[in-house]
Amino acid sequence: MGSPKDKTLDYLLQLNGEVFPLNNGFWTKFEVHRVIPNKNIPHGIKYSLTLHDKHNQRILGFDNAHGCKPKKKKYGAQKITWDHKHKRNEISPYEFESAGQLLEDFWVAVDKLLNQK
Repeated sequence: MGSPKDKTLDYLLQLNGEVFPLNNGFWTKFEVHRVIPNKNIPHGIKYSLTLHDKHNQRILGFDNAHGCKPKKKKYGAQKITWDHKHKRNEISPYEFESAGQLLEDFWVAVDKLLNQK
């Protein structure tokens, strides 16, 4: 879970409860809490970063609220990960590296989706 020098972790935690209005009625919401690290959340951060449209439908989300199986592999065991992203009705694993990387990945995905509109 981030080093003592990782200011992005503190910043991410401070975003808890924040809602940011964007263009065209879209908005983002951040829910972030420290938890005791465990096998499902080894980095000790429970999070949900979401983008909603003007009809309040979630169209993008990065979270670790539940387990997510990757698409079937031909060989070997499938690892269930709790870090994942939702893009409309699609769910795919997300590789949590750091709080800063999570924020960057989320905003890049937001920009990409908004620029498709």
